[in-house]
Amino acid sequence: MANLRDIRRRIKSVKNTSQITKAMQMVAATKMRRAQMAAIALRPYASKLDEMASDIYAGIGTGEVSHPLLQKRNKSGKTCVVVLTTEKGLCGPLNTNLLRDVLKNDGPDKVYVSVGKKGRQTLARLKKNLLADFELKDSPTFAESKTISRFLLQKFEEGAFDAIEVYYNRFVNTLSQVPMRLPLVPIGAEELAAAKALGEAKHADHTQSQAEGKAPSTPSFNFEPDVTELLGKLLPYYVHLLVYEKILESRASEHSARMVAMKSATDNAKQLVKDLTLEYNKARQAAITNEILEISSAAAMMG
Repeated sequence: MANLRDIRRRIKSVKNTSQITKAMQMVAATKMRRAQMAAIALRPYASKLDEMASDIYAGIGTGEVSHPLLQKRNKSGKTCVVVLTTEKGLCGPLNTNLLRDVLKNDGPDKVYVSVGKKGRQTLARLKKNLLADFELKDSPTFAESKTISRFLLQKFEEGAFDAIEVYYNRFVNTLSQVPMRLPLVPIGAEELAAAKALGEAKHADHTQSQAEGKAPSTPSFNFEPDVTELLGKLLPYYVHLLVYEKILESRASEHSARMVAMKSATDNAKQLVKDLTLEYNKARQAAITNEILEISSAAAMMG
């Protein structure tokens, strides 16, 4: 009977666990919907801002504009790696896959900024050069995320590092989250260089059209205020928005992964209860059979 009692205890324990995982699944599903809507809703705005920045840079034409966020440099030789992980666990291999990519590209020239408890714990345990750590709630606002991006821009301007890159989990759908690396600063150096080349070609075409007395094929840009001041305001805001967008992507990925993990745990718990119940019934049937045999044997001996 001791074996039966142990099985009953295990069944009760697994049922209690399944109730907890079911509740966590429902909570994660609610948070996931909000996080997904926020992340998806911001994508068109971020894409349009990226397009606008490229158009402005292309519209400069042959003009030379100098801005720290656009220039490659090699003063300190260091790169700041921003790692966006979760505050809590129980979300499957989400953090493990991301941190594997981070550590794969590790080097002595890397300094780290962690956003999330899991990333901080791993980097601290491995004794990496952790420059700062930030914690954010489940639904961070743009103002809260600017605390991180302001810190990054300040340290970049001070010369603490020469480049910034962000590792995050991109939300694809409920079942798929992909670890991604985004070079943040200098801002789109290759893309903006291509945009500038396009702007110079447009400028040359515009000049040739004017010389030949033809209508220009593309309109010229008139900047108000001047280009330097415009980019000086636009580029920091562009960094703030990119950081915020990647944080929203990470939060949507976190809640999606946690919901899937808790659903899998709930399903496994239900299957385990079924297996334990079957084992309990077999043990109970065997115990009853043994008791009947003992009674029959005793009756036969007395008769």
